[in-house]
Amino acid sequence: MNNILSEKEYQHFIMERLEQDNGYVIRKATSYDRLFSIDRELLFKFLNDTQSKTMEALRKIYKDDLEETLVSFINAEATKSRGSLLDILKHGIEISSMKLELMYTKPATTFNKELLANYEKNIFSVMEEIWASDKERVDLIIFLNGLAIMSFELKCNAAGQSYQDAIYQYRMERNPKTRLFLFKAGCLVNFAMDLEEVYMTTKLSGDSTFFLPFNIGNGKGVNAGAGNPTFKDKYSVSYMWEDILTKDTVLGLISKFIFMETKEKEDEFTGKIKKSESIIFPRYHQLDVIRKLLGDVRENRTAQNYLIQHSAGSGKTNSIAWLAHRLTSLHDVDDKIIFDNVVIITDRVVVDRQLQKAIMGMEHKTGLIRVMDDKCNSADLAIALKGNTKIIATTIQKFPYIVDSVAGLKTKRFAVIIDEAHSSTAGKDMAAVTQSLGAGEQDYNDVQDIIADEIARNGKQANVSIFAFTATPKPTTLQLFGLLNTKGQRVAFHVYSMKQAIEEGFILDVLQNYTTYDTFYQINKEIEDDPRCKTSDAKRQIARFVELHETNISQRIEVIVEHFRTSVMTDLGGMAKAMVITASRQSAVKYRQAFEDYITKKGYKDIRALVAFSGKLKLPDDDTTEYTEASMNGFSEEQLTKEFDKDDYQVLLVANKYQTGFDQPKLCAMYVMKKLKGVTAVQTLSRLNRIFPPFEKRTFVLDFVNDYADITAAFAPYYTTTLLSNSVTPTAIYDLEAKIDAYTVLDPDDIEKANDLLYSDNITSKDKQKLTFYFKKAKNLIENYDVTKQQEIVALMRHFVRFYEFLLQVSCFEDIELHKKYNFITYLLSYINIKHPGGGYNLDGKIRVTNFVQKKDEEHKESDLVAQPIMKLPTAESFGLTEAKEERLSQIIAEINSRAGRAYDNDVAVKAMLQIRDILLKSDKLKTSARNNTVKDFEFSYFDDIDDALIEGLSQNQDFFSLLLSNDEIKRQVLGIFTDEIYASLRKA
Repeated sequence: MNNILSEKEYQHFIMERLEQDNGYVIRKATSYDRLFSIDRELLFKFLNDTQSKTMEALRKIYKDDLEETLVSFINAEATKSRGSLLDILKHGIEISSMKLELMYTKPATTFNKELLANYEKNIFSVMEEIWASDKERVDLIIFLNGLAIMSFELKCNAAGQSYQDAIYQYRMERNPKTRLFLFKAGCLVNFAMDLEEVYMTTKLSGDSTFFLPFNIGNGKGVNAGAGNPTFKDKYSVSYMWEDILTKDTVLGLISKFIFMETKEKEDEFTGKIKKSESIIFPRYHQLDVIRKLLGDVRENRTAQNYLIQHSAGSGKTNSIAWLAHRLTSLHDVDDKIIFDNVVIITDRVVVDRQLQKAIMGMEHKTGLIRVMDDKCNSADLAIALKGNTKIIATTIQKFPYIVDSVAGLKTKRFAVIIDEAHSSTAGKDMAAVTQSLGAGEQDYNDVQDIIADEIARNGKQANVSIFAFTATPKPTTLQLFGLLNTKGQRVAFHVYSMKQAIEEGFILDVLQNYTTYDTFYQINKEIEDDPRCKTSDAKRQIARFVELHETNISQRIEVIVEHFRTSVMTDLGGMAKAMVITASRQSAVKYRQAFEDYITKKGYKDIRALVAFSGKLKLPDDDTTEYTEASMNGFSEEQLTKEFDKDDYQVLLVANKYQTGFDQPKLCAMYVMKKLKGVTAVQTLSRLNRIFPPFEKRTFVLDFVNDYADITAAFAPYYTTTLLSNSVTPTAIYDLEAKIDAYTVLDPDDIEKANDLLYSDNITSKDKQKLTFYFKKAKNLIENYDVTKQQEIVALMRHFVRFYEFLLQVSCFEDIELHKKYNFITYLLSYINIKHPGGGYNLDGKIRVTNFVQKKDEEHKESDLVAQPIMKLPTAESFGLTEAKEERLSQIIAEINSRAGRAYDNDVAVKAMLQIRDILLKSDKLKTSARNNTVKDFEFSYFDDIDDALIEGLSQNQDFFSLLLSNDEIKRQVLGIFTDEIYASLRKA
């Protein structure tokens, strides 16, 4: 029997805190009017106390019917198709040409005493155990001025239940048509809460209701994960009544954060535009970052810049919209407005539209925001910056002009919000950027670098604060915008890590099923080792020849199509899609041609592909045909995202497009034919990480070019935990199986019978009942163990499923009996989860035939992912061969000796390095490059000139220099050691 804490005691504890600490009024459930979802007495107390003259005037008109008339009118305004509770709370109601406010927000300044007095008269109250209908009893309801705004279903872990059971109640036992839960008219938000975690939803829709975590995170900075911290003297969720449910926070949420979002989508069958509405309630990290930024800016005004490191899946667009909106009216401690204008920088027009809608959803003021689209020029931007438009959204191309303009407008103060600098195309937009920044013919791959360089050249402006949002901050970004911590490191002002986003279920772990291939077409060794191929240009030509070879492409296309059809296509209810990352525009065209040839030859009618690349091109072997994206797809480039979203197309082949900033949650698989490095690797692979509720999405990556170690190294700075287990082998799988079998919860006979049903052509209702019996039997056996053992069993089963799926992807492993057990455990885990996260979904949607076994003869490379959570800036070292560099060089030399059967020693290598250094330091070309470029951009010129330096010094050290000339990888390893020092020396020269 539980003597620690009951659910009822927990409920009373919260009410006590609300009353004693937050000034709430505790009301009896009998005061609740379920027909209109109000507390009439408190509604009219608020109206009479704050707007007595208006109420007297209305009473003269409606006399004894005033109360009923007002209640009915308020209900009608909240429930009409274009109305909502949020709208009437924000803007009040107008009846008989008279305005009535239903709440008062906190004034931006202290000047208006009457507004301040009315703000203090808002009435907050709480009721317990109210009957929303004859069958629905709700634990707690929060009221604002008599209007129900929040509902709570509470669970007590000490009593054997959790927030998961509360979620189940909302999904399966609450009617979305009940007045209290009616979308837009009922509660603004519904919370499922236990002693440890909080989840929320703004829209009940039966078993497809989607709940979001509303937890503060467990841990600090980049180490923060999902959940809440543990405290010695209070509950983990105490922030709810200590902060979120305080009067100031609730009124701030309603007036400044919560808004209605309308999305438009074209029906692929009728062509009509369908609109869907949702109430946007901030997640905790969004609320947290906005409040902390505003607090710091209120104190420091325009003195600081800010870096916000928020992972994909963090809701960045809304965070930016909230920040922009709040900064427009932010006053300092002396009640003076801080910013005259807020400028939002992005390179994605679609984000501009989303931002515009989000901001207008918060406050319906004309002229509040202006989007500088492609039709606007620098003169238009100048007018906007000098004018009174509070928020200006503009594209990245105009960024240099903004820097110059705001520097010349010293009397005005600007907040510049930079959305993550994506490079979604390599066409005219990027060309405009490189030209405007005087980069000549240098091809920038990352706009983040361009922004950093531009800001570094111009310096921090005294009248400008920059707020930079990014999921993947580079060292230069940290240097410019990061804050110094107590250890002397530069860190982001606010962090919502990739780890936390994955753990909270907002994004997926894209490295779970990652398979690498050496190549399907063996590079001709004779050509690669030919002594004529001494220049990087010649080697690039050879690599390109292999890349575009028809045999190579046709083999890869076969693997892509067959893998997609057998392992991916049936996911997401048959809506799963894939992206092929090609190395060039020519590759994209040739892969698309090979794709069409292959599916035609095989007679496949269920898979079709689109292609995406910029500009026009002709193939070397066909100079008569001109190819464009539009001509190959049969529609304009602007239509591609809409068309790809339809069921007609499953695969998108891209060349330098849609690798960043492209949000398509149906993407489940990616096939990589292009070398990916650093941030580009993270951004590209992250196209897969979007969730697609209510489906349980899995991701697959087949990589034909990159080493897995390089990919994990790219993710390491932005992810704080190991993504994959140690190398998965059949032995490890059988070890896991043995551990599961030891608990004797799986009956081999049940597994056999269940698989017979799963693989039968037609599963009848009776068959489903039998399956349910098998799963329930196993579930009951699991529940015979104590809670800790139950958790161990479920964890083992989840590891078994994950490891087994991964093993199938990377090997020729085949064990039919083990696969049957895998099938059974997969469905059993779904059954166990019915009353847990994801709970309430019917078993019907999970019954499907699955067989992911795919035999491969190619070699696969596996590697553990080692996370590096702490971001470190590169530190300048004295010019010369330091101990650290000599140690690194000795390791490289040892590796060269091992691989090449040579016997070089460190003295030879050091001598060679110093010779090359002397030659490079005399290069006028490199000197010019160092003075006009960042160190990252300088590397291009540096490595181009190295071959010339090696050839010049060949007579002095022919053996070692010949090795470097013939091997790009070794050359970069050895000579990359001195890039920074040579750059620094030449820049000062």
